[in-house]
Amino acid sequence: MKVYFSHGKESGPWGSKITRLANIAKEHNYQVDSIDYSDILDPDLRVERLVKVLAEIEEDIVLVGSSMGGYVSLVAAEQVSVKSVFLLAPALFMKGYKKQTYHHNSNTTIEIVHGWSDDVIPPENSIQFAKNIDCSLHLITGDHRLNTSIEVVENLFSQFLHAQTGKN
Repeated sequence: MKVYFSHGKESGPWGSKITRLANIAKEHNYQVDSIDYSDILDPDLRVERLVKVLAEIEEDIVLVGSSMGGYVSLVAAEQVSVKSVFLLAPALFMKGYKKQTYHHNSNTTIEIVHGWSDDVIPPENSIQFAKNIDCSLHLITGDHRLNTSIEVVENLFSQFLHAQTGKN
C-alpha cells in the first residue's frame, strides 16, 4: 500500500507535518510520496495533477491531505479508486472552490481531524461534511496548522493506518 500526501496552499510537499506523518506511515510498512503543488495555486488544477499520478498506480492507495490538500485528496478520491482518505482541516465548502458538493464511495474510508480554534477553515465545514457522509471526525484542541496538537494527530493517523491494514 502507498500513502500520497497533498500539502496545503502555503505549505510544501515535505513540510514538518507531512514529514512526521510520513515517518509513521513508513513504520506501518507503507510506501510514501508527497506531491509537489507549489507551482499551482488553483485547487482544481491540483486535483488534476493528483488524478494523473494516481491513474498509473495499481496498488492500494491511501490519500492524506491538509487544508487545500484535503480538498484535493477528497475530490481526487471521487475520480480514482482509493482505499482511504485522511483529512487534516480540509478546505471543504470554501468560497471560490469549484466543487461544493461531495460524493462518497462507500468502499472508501474517510476520517477527518480538525482543530476547534481553526480561523482559516471553520470546523463547522468538517462537521457538515462528516455528518453528510457519516464518517469519523476528530475535533481537537488546535488551530489550522494543528502544530500544537501534532502528537494527537500522529496517534490518530497511526490508528487510522493500522485499521486500513486489516481491510481488503
